[in-house]
Amino acid sequence: MGLFDALFRSSEILGIAEETLEFTLESSEASHPNEYMGFLRGTEADKLGLDRDGLVITDVLVVPGTEANSVSATVKTSQIPNDVKALGSVHSHPNGVISPSSADLETFGRGSVHIIIGAPYRRNDWKAFDSQGQPTNLNVIDVDLPETDDFFDFTQADIDEDLRR
Repeated sequence: MGLFDALFRSSEILGIAEETLEFTLESSEASHPNEYMGFLRGTEADKLGLDRDGLVITDVLVVPGTEANSVSATVKTSQIPNDVKALGSVHSHPNGVISPSSADLETFGRGSVHIIIGAPYRRNDWKAFDSQGQPTNLNVIDVDLPETDDFFDFTQADIDEDLRR
């Protein structure tokens, strides 16, 4: 996707992929008793076989160097990529409270949807919020996720060809 396409694509978030939600629930549970934190990224719906404009949350980016304990997760802001696919954040509350804290609200400015997952991390132990901390509806969509192996499917010749362009 070129920069022009990225700037003018539909920004409507249609929902979160079922498999991505399952990943966040499992990751939150695996991090317990510490918080889990990641950034949400999306894929254009038509690339997932949906006949709609908009984005589906398909990826979670965990930033290297994130420090977490039982009451907070701190991301090194210098490590956050400036990514046009960033849609919001996801983090867990090991205490089970599924509402944003004042510290959460300070981080909600980046992106338009923020997910909080509460212990015990079951299928219904999460909620989505907008950038102001208000609850929002986020549909769970059953789609096949794009193959991630393609990201590393290149050779030195491919890199050299791209550099010659």
